[in-house]
Amino acid sequence: MINMDIELSKDKIFFTNGHIEHSFTVRVRYADVDKMGVVYNGNYLRFFEIGRTELMRSIGLPYSEVESKGYILPLIEAKISWKGAARYDDLVEIVTLYKPDTTSPKIRFDYKILVGKKEIANGYTIHSFVRIDNFKAVRPPKFFFEVLEKLK
Repeated sequence: MINMDIELSKDKIFFTNGHIEHSFTVRVRYADVDKMGVVYNGNYLRFFEIGRTELMRSIGLPYSEVESKGYILPLIEAKISWKGAARYDDLVEIVTLYKPDTTSPKIRFDYKILVGKKEIANGYTIHSFVRIDNFKAVRPPKFFFEVLEKLK
């Protein structure tokens, strides 16, 4: 579950070569760290979720709209590599990259987690569109690509 008291900053979005790159900053809360004083490893997936959710919102397609159209986007694969650690009260920048691929039924988001200018983790998640009514995986729906097309 996401903390409702996450400190948010202004997000930044860039469109280059058909790719979408989004940056969003959160402050590490005391509840995010473990006994060693660093962000608990499972919270990096939460950072990925925040990055992905805010990227989708920034292009005009919040998850609530995807769901209202009858779809969900479950996680089917994730990878995280750590290079450092974030600590209590750090500002963590979540950089999310999406490269549209109309040939794949899956969508992939890549992430970099930074404290200052130092990359402390990176990874990706892969998702599939699933119909809410029958829980069947489907190709990304037309409305998804229509939103992406408008960004060009």
